[in-house]
Amino acid sequence: MRFNLTFPENKPFDVVGMGLNSVDFLVLVPEYPASNSKMRIRRFEKSGGGQVATAMVALSRWGTRTKYIGKVGGDELGQFSLESIRQEGVDVSSVTVESQVSNQFATIIVDGKSGDRTILWDRDDRLTYRDGELKKEDVCSGKILLLDGHDIRAALQCARWAREEHIPVILDVDKVEPLTSELIKDIDFVVTGSRFPTLFTGILDREKAFLELQKHTSGFLCTTLGSEGTMALLAEEILRVKGFKGEVVDTTGAGDVFHAGFIYGLLQNWDLEKILQFANAVAALKCRELGGRKGIPTLREVQEFLNQF
Repeated sequence: MRFNLTFPENKPFDVVGMGLNSVDFLVLVPEYPASNSKMRIRRFEKSGGGQVATAMVALSRWGTRTKYIGKVGGDELGQFSLESIRQEGVDVSSVTVESQVSNQFATIIVDGKSGDRTILWDRDDRLTYRDGELKKEDVCSGKILLLDGHDIRAALQCARWAREEHIPVILDVDKVEPLTSELIKDIDFVVTGSRFPTLFTGILDREKAFLELQKHTSGFLCTTLGSEGTMALLAEEILRVKGFKGEVVDTTGAGDVFHAGFIYGLLQNWDLEKILQFANAVAALKCRELGGRKGIPTLREVQEFLNQF
């Protein structure tokens, strides 16, 4: 199956992303610490992060023309986050700097045994877009729009504008808010984290939750399952594409890179199974390194990796 998308012409960017950026403080420990204990860390790293920002970085590294729209704080962390995106060749001319606000940041504890991570984060409410701050011409300046739904009212506005301009919208969604049901309703591609179907529907059985979730969106539905791979819904039947197991240092950002891989495949008009295989591969390879961006593979690395299977 191919989606055979028709993209709007004469756009300056291939992909525009509106959503989160962050500064991540990553702490790799031998194992997850017990309560009221002390432990020497193995590695520490300060890195740019955030769902949409990291996806734009990955796509830019793969030769795609990208634009990031979001808010950064006026502090040192905001400067660091913005520069970490700009230096990757991503257009940041529409980023808003909130001068009196601290940037979003996270402390991420990475379990050295499994690569699983625990994220402790903070985001100032003033980093949320106010009415009138976003511009339609910026949001609709690409062939594809990626949203993460955390600033949900802004995401709703961006999705409406994109529909008016016939721009396909991809949603990276992993949490449920009061307006989430409205947001997912008319999204073209809803690509969720593994827990989202259950969080949204309240159904514990993964497949039943996934099938129920489809009733709430008119778009294509796909869920990432970590190393297990991906499942997608086609004609009311579940398609499973196996993931890849290998060296895992840190799973931070794997989902963000998966979404970048999914979008890259859409731009190439690959068939669905190839898109999901590619997205699974880039997500798995990212996990070789600490942080969400350091391990993003080159296209050549991905091809060499896939040739082994």
